[in-house]
Amino acid sequence: MRALRCVALLLSLVTPMAFADGLYQVELIIFRQAGEPIPASQTAPDDWAAGVQGSAADNARGTALNGEAAKLNEKNGYTVLLHQAWQQSMGEAPTKIAVNTGNQQFGHYPVEGTLSLKQVRFVDLDANFWINQFDGTGLLTSSERLKQSARLKTGELTYLDHSNLGMLIRISPL
Repeated sequence: MRALRCVALLLSLVTPMAFADGLYQVELIIFRQAGEPIPASQTAPDDWAAGVQGSAADNARGTALNGEAAKLNEKNGYTVLLHQAWQQSMGEAPTKIAVNTGNQQFGHYPVEGTLSLKQVRFVDLDANFWINQFDGTGLLTSSERLKQSARLKTGELTYLDHSNLGMLIRISPL
């Protein structure tokens, strides 16, 4: 009986740690490959950030992938559209965060989207980004869409390709 109490006590001490969310640095680069933008059939929806639990800008951190971003230049046939890093907690339940850059015009940004992350053994990623074009009055005229799902290993730089858009992402424990 005493042995069972000891086992129960040990399990109660270890179990919360196994399911606790961890803190990570997420760094994301979104870029366009050479060529004309390929517009999506629809522009970005007005509720592009629906269901988010936070914003990357709220927990911004310094970027570390500056060398990789520098290689994505016009000379090599690329244009970096977004390069940001932030800290985020991650666990078994998905955490959806809003990411954007540029000046907001009528509720939209030049680059806007959501990143949903959850971690059990690996990190499951769902990315949904819009690269927007505006007219002279600031109205949204067209959008490109980058929508990807992937399973990532923490600490590894991962490349995701979608049409003429690409994404580099690294998620590292803090």
